[in-house]
Amino acid sequence: MNILLTNALTGSSSGTLIMIVYIVAIIAFLYFIMIRPQRKEQDRLKSMLSSLEVGDTVCTTSGFYGLVIDVSDDTVIVEFGNNKNCRIPMKKEAIAQIEKPEEPAESEKKK
Repeated sequence: MNILLTNALTGSSSGTLIMIVYIVAIIAFLYFIMIRPQRKEQDRLKSMLSSLEVGDTVCTTSGFYGLVIDVSDDTVIVEFGNNKNCRIPMKKEAIAQIEKPEEPAESEKKK
């Protein structure tokens, strides 16, 4: 009987150790597959929105292109189309892409 109890105790402790190793491996796998890429994307969006300036062309999450007229802490005013009366305030989070205005090439500046 003592032999059975000793084997059961020894086997369960090594089984527990293996189970802990598997749990740690699964958590590490989930971190690198799910959490880390999401945080990198959030950081990219945050830096993109912090670089938003008046005069930038933006694409909203709904697919509209417009020109930034005014920027405040959490909202922007975007002008859509050629109509100067179509200015809409929106949250910064609704901006998906920012296109900076192109500066003339240096060769054109020299001429």
